[in-house]
Amino acid sequence: MTSRSVDAAANQTAAYVHVPFCARVCPYCDFNVVAGKGHLVDRYTEAVVAEVARSTSWRPLDAVAFGGGTPSRMPASRLRRIIEAIDSRFGLAGAAEISLEANPEDWSPRLAAELREAGFTRVSFGVQSFDQKTLALLGRLHTPAQAVDAVVGAIEAGFSVNIDLIFGTPGETLEGWIHTVRTAIELESDHLSAYALTVERGTPLSRAVSAGAPAPDEDLQAAEYEAVEDLVGSLERYEVSNYARPGRECTYNLITWAQGEYMGFGAGAHGHRKGVRTRNVRRIDAYLERVERDESPIQGTERLDSWESEQERLVLGLRRTGGVVAGRGGDALLGSSWGRRLVEAGVIARYGDRIMVLRPLLTDEVSRAVLALAG
Repeated sequence: MTSRSVDAAANQTAAYVHVPFCARVCPYCDFNVVAGKGHLVDRYTEAVVAEVARSTSWRPLDAVAFGGGTPSRMPASRLRRIIEAIDSRFGLAGAAEISLEANPEDWSPRLAAELREAGFTRVSFGVQSFDQKTLALLGRLHTPAQAVDAVVGAIEAGFSVNIDLIFGTPGETLEGWIHTVRTAIELESDHLSAYALTVERGTPLSRAVSAGAPAPDEDLQAAEYEAVEDLVGSLERYEVSNYARPGRECTYNLITWAQGEYMGFGAGAHGHRKGVRTRNVRRIDAYLERVERDESPIQGTERLDSWESEQERLVLGLRRTGGVVAGRGGDALLGSSWGRRLVEAGVIARYGDRIMVLRPLLTDEVSRAVLALAG
């Protein structure tokens, strides 16, 4: 992507809808999810519709993203009802991206047809791996064959498809990871995401590691990340962990990385409008009760001061391959002792009015340097 198109996303708008329902909770997951609560789907749908209705009007949205949890666990009719409520309240831009996260085992030709009819244009499959042993270690319910069938079926149904992968699972080999990436590339989807497995506090994985189970090997993860760079072929990296065919980048992600404005609906959803960040109450029962009492589900707000906003702009923008306009924060970074060391080490560089990260594996190091800057 060109620097201009990367920055243009800051002027777009979006909505995020959180769907917390899962068949079961994966051992590495620290998202706001619940299992065994399918009986709440209809009630939750109506709560989200009510939350949308009580929101202040806005201009038409360029993207709507359903994340989770597992949105594909909800009937397409319920997802459609939420889309219709959002369209009725705010409107959708002519080429709006409407996306959902899905698990391969949920996919079927019937579901694909229903989702297309509901207005969805993009699907991101939580494939994680095409190796059965690794899938078992990650607690996933699908098989590699189901993942292949789901991706192929979604492409044939006309969706723009992302394959979401996780690397660095203890017990995974570099050869196994290379097989997974090659399989993903051979499926010729529009988009690929590859994230390192992290041990998040409070998860079953964290407790297992604390009890002596193997933790992810950082050296192996670095080698696996570099392997992706060597294998992606016609896909181009446009963010630290995301690759796409030109013009098929995820609009919703581009908006959030550019500090664009977006609304959050559902339990635990976050939003950002007019310089204020909001977060909804996380517990699904508390969310339902608040909305059904005609109360706001927002649990907290935060208005960033000018320097905090500038730091955030840099942290988010430097994740993108196109980098970010230097501005006040970039000048401060390049003038700091930490920043000078990063330049000398070839980690970051300035090109005209922009700063870019040249060694994406060290993006977190750059972020720490930015957050250490004094305003």
